Amino acid sequence: MKIKITLFFVLALQLSYAQQAEITTADTLKTKKIDEVQIRTFIKKDSEFSNKMPLRAIENPQVYSTIDKIFLQNQQVYTVDDGYRNIPGLQKLWNSTHRAGDGGTYLSLRGFLINNPLRNGLIAPVTSNIDAINLEKLEVLKGPSATLFGSNAGSYGGVINRVTKQPFDSLATQISIIGGNNNYYRGQIDFNSPISKNNSLLFRLNAAYTNEGLFQKPDAKNSYLAIAPSLTYQANEKLKLAFDYEAYANKAQPEQLFFYLSPQLGANNMKELYKLLGVDYRQSYTGDGLYTTANIHNVFGHMTYDISDRIKSNTHINNSISSSKGYNPYFSLAPKGMFSGNQADTEIGIARGDQSTEYSKQNIFQVQQNFNLDYQWGSVQNRTVLGFDYMRLDNDLHFISTIFDWQPLKNGDYSSMNATAITNIYETLKNKPGYDFDKMNRWNQIGIKNTYSAYVSNVISPIANLNILTALRYESNQADKSTLGTNEVQGYTQSAWSPKLGATYEFIKDKLSVFGNFQNSFKSNGYYVSDNLGNTKLSDPETANQFEGGIKSILFADRLSATINYYHIQVKNTLLNTGALVPNTTIAIQDQTGKLRSTGVELEINAYLVKGFSVLGGLSYNDSKYLKAAANVEGRRPNIAAAPFQANFYASYLFSTGKLNGLGFGIGGNYASDNKIMNEWNAVTSSENIFILPKYFIVNANAYYETRHYRFGIKLDNLTNQKSWIGYTTANPQKLMNGLATVTYKF
Repeated sequence: MKIKITLFFVLALQLSYAQQAEITTADTLKTKKIDEVQIRTFIKKDSEFSNKMPLRAIENPQVYSTIDKIFLQNQQVYTVDDGYRNIPGLQKLWNSTHRAGDGGTYLSLRGFLINNPLRNGLIAPVTSNIDAINLEKLEVLKGPSATLFGSNAGSYGGVINRVTKQPFDSLATQISIIGGNNNYYRGQIDFNSPISKNNSLLFRLNAAYTNEGLFQKPDAKNSYLAIAPSLTYQANEKLKLAFDYEAYANKAQPEQLFFYLSPQLGANNMKELYKLLGVDYRQSYTGDGLYTTANIHNVFGHMTYDISDRIKSNTHINNSISSSKGYNPYFSLAPKGMFSGNQADTEIGIARGDQSTEYSKQNIFQVQQNFNLDYQWGSVQNRTVLGFDYMRLDNDLHFISTIFDWQPLKNGDYSSMNATAITNIYETLKNKPGYDFDKMNRWNQIGIKNTYSAYVSNVISPIANLNILTALRYESNQADKSTLGTNEVQGYTQSAWSPKLGATYEFIKDKLSVFGNFQNSFKSNGYYVSDNLGNTKLSDPETANQFEGGIKSILFADRLSATINYYHIQVKNTLLNTGALVPNTTIAIQDQTGKLRSTGVELEINAYLVKGFSVLGGLSYNDSKYLKAAANVEGRRPNIAAAPFQANFYASYLFSTGKLNGLGFGIGGNYASDNKIMNEWNAVTSSENIFILPKYFIVNANAYYETRHYRFGIKLDNLTNQKSWIGYTTANPQKLMNGLATVTYKF
């Protein structure tokens, strides 16, 4: 693999040198001018994806956040996960487990889970770490958004969209080498070149290879390869074709996950529990070889055709294939007696288990057709998108699980849990006489679902400064007969309408507007396990409705952008875990218990008021509770809702004149309040069962120096070396202070 990567870099260098002589002075000046504009306007929030039509941020009735590539470059962001820290109200709950189907990073927004981002407005999941090598911009559209994006994208909290880099009409190459602690090293390249003399055919290649250890196991040797070529062809003035491909080949051990946490262990929060029990924050509780391999192949085709000056056609085709195989260890803190059978063994230690991916594959195929119209009815402007969407989801997911052992918190034999030992356990159980391995240890999710959708959205401007948006979607989900766990479930068809309404009024044209919206989402949850016998039932469609209002401003020649808003989301037919498992399995029993409400306020500010100095920041508060649920959680905050109070900021300064020209530095941070991952009422003891992941404030800093051909950068994350945990129903310890250094050559 390393030889192939080296040859790949050498080939790119040869191509670049061969064509470098063709770069004119005008091209060089043009590229420099573009870079200067990007640095000055990275806070510009206009998006072509948020409403599937060109709509300025000030006239868009939906709240969304954007982070541009220049901003990400200055922070030395190499994974999409690191970019999330810049989005107000977005908190990471679980790092990627690399499993096909559900292995991507889990986040929480407005009290709801989000698992996989869109790519250029289309569903293209990456169920492993997402490399930022081809990331142009990160967009987060907030609130239920099924009207334009469907029930299979995003969540009721919002939709994440990653906008990727596209070819441009001049020759340019950047090669970077990055190194850091925990045996981190990385090489990456961004190569762009016109292929035809008239620049009608353009090519760009982004690729990166990363190898790193875990902070608890620096020699883990997790490896990540990302390759993303793209090609555009301007056939004529009206027709443009684009082709993109993404390939990920990753082999990694997942982060440490502690399940089944409770105040019955002696403390009601993770920080105090660590101190009480003497848990070593830096200790790895596994041996060697417990990797999961993940392979993702995403292919995209895009055709734009200008039917007339006022009608444009956009045709998208994409196919995503993800597969995985490997181990997924997990842990809990438990008394020894749970394993020895002797109730007098009360010593708390590490209980270890595994849920392996035996082999899993997920295939998603999507075709989407949009027609954009811009026309006048008398003196009234109308902007319309009419769309059709077909998606096919094919799951072939197979997991097996087992309890491994119990080890003391001090001087335990943690290396005994390794790939060979876990494989031997599974083989022993499979061959055990009279033992039903498939029923006791296996979980399957096999089946095909076809989704057919049609939607229309229109923005009308009946009077100056007033924009009214109306939209409607019809979606039909048709699932074939499938397997859930060890049960076969019948096919089903469920359909839903999804409306959207919104309005903005610009009190000061292009500068200050007030907005409001009604947004809807829905979800066909299919079948769920309903009792301790493992029986399944077909759930009713789950629906969410949001009312939102606020103020947007873009002032001082686009140098200051600010949004403040309030939202109210209500969900019914919510499918929730009851807290019980099917006996002798890890299969959760669920119930369609009723209603959930989420309300909150958000503030976001982006500013570039002084030359070279920029500030980004946000505050959010979310109040989520079950309105109707099981008695032990009704009226309480869901354990997936993350921290109610969150804040983020980043400030940077770039010297643009004098002897320090090209020197930049920045500092930023993220705050999250206490996160209740257990929030229940115990009817037996008449007391609260609450367990908390403590609040944290993580500070990060970076500095860089850039010349025409070189860029040098350093960054330090978690400057105060703070211990922190993320998770939902789990506690996952996060990295302590860590640093990276980058050297980039541009030509």
